[in-house]
Amino acid sequence: MAKFEEGNPGKPKGAISNATKNAREAIARLVDDNSERMQGWLDEIAEKDGPLVAWKCMNDVIEYHIPKLSRTEMTGKDGKDLPVPAFYIQPVKARED
Repeated sequence: MAKFEEGNPGKPKGAISNATKNAREAIARLVDDNSERMQGWLDEIAEKDGPLVAWKCMNDVIEYHIPKLSRTEMTGKDGKDLPVPAFYIQPVKARED
């Protein structure tokens, strides 16, 4: 059963509106149709202002083209830390041929 948001009881949690979907598709087409031009612009930015500025610019564009992934925190029972298994690697003697 879908969980519903408190502010909009008819909309399942996480559902996106048609307007949001259409905007994402339009941005994706814009990026896809102009990838060669954008590469040239990024090259110019990197040459003029450095690769870090070009990277930040590209990152800003990507944010609208590919949704950010949310972080997931995994916890143990009652919110406690998960136990980390200890590993022991036993040394192996080299073969004597």
